[in-house]
Amino acid sequence: MSKASYPLKLPASVKAAAARLAKEDGVSLNQWISVAIAQKIGVVETAADFLKRRSGSARRQDMLPFLKGAKHEVPPAGDEM
Repeated sequence: MSKASYPLKLPASVKAAAARLAKEDGVSLNQWISVAIAQKIGVVETAADFLKRRSGSARRQDMLPFLKGAKHEVPPAGDEM
């Protein structure tokens, strides 16, 4: 496995929390951050793949009949655009 360096600047509170969790896991802060990033990549790529497969050959215009049948309600407070 090849490795690359990246200077990472974190807020002090985030670094402290990550260091605490790394210590609890018995690993270095560097290893803990590497695993956290790898997990996030896996989640994002899995979600994107799932949504792509789930949408199949659907197109935006395929939703128009559903949207036309939807109720025209004012969004609840805090939900408006």
